[in-house]
Amino acid sequence: MSTLGQRIRQSRTAKGMTQWQLAERLGMTEANISSYERDKSIPPTDKLIQIGKILNVSTQFLLHGTDEMDHHAIGTVAAHHDGEDWTEEELQEIERFKEFIRSKRKRQESH
Repeated sequence: MSTLGQRIRQSRTAKGMTQWQLAERLGMTEANISSYERDKSIPPTDKLIQIGKILNVSTQFLLHGTDEMDHHAIGTVAAHHDGEDWTEEELQEIERFKEFIRSKRKRQESH
C-alpha cells in the first residue's frame, strides 16, 4: 500500500503539476512539498485539505488510499433543494457521503 507522500506525488503528477506549482498554490515552499512527498513530514490538516482540493482528490484518499482518485470533476451539488439553502460545510458533507457510497459500491463489485 502506498504512503501519504506517494499518494500526494501520484495525485500531483496525474494533475500535471510540479512541486513548485503546488507549493505556490498552497503558499508554501517547494521544499515543503518535497518533504511531504518523501514522507519526511506530514502536512497540517488545513494544508492537507487544500492539497486535496487543488489535486481533485479526497483527503480520505490522501490519508488512507481507500478512495480512487477522481480525475473527472464531480458534478456540483445543487445549492438549493426544496427551497433550502445548503452551507459550504453541508455541501462538503454531501460530497464525503458520495465518496463513501462510491467506495462501498466498489467493494461490493469486487466481491
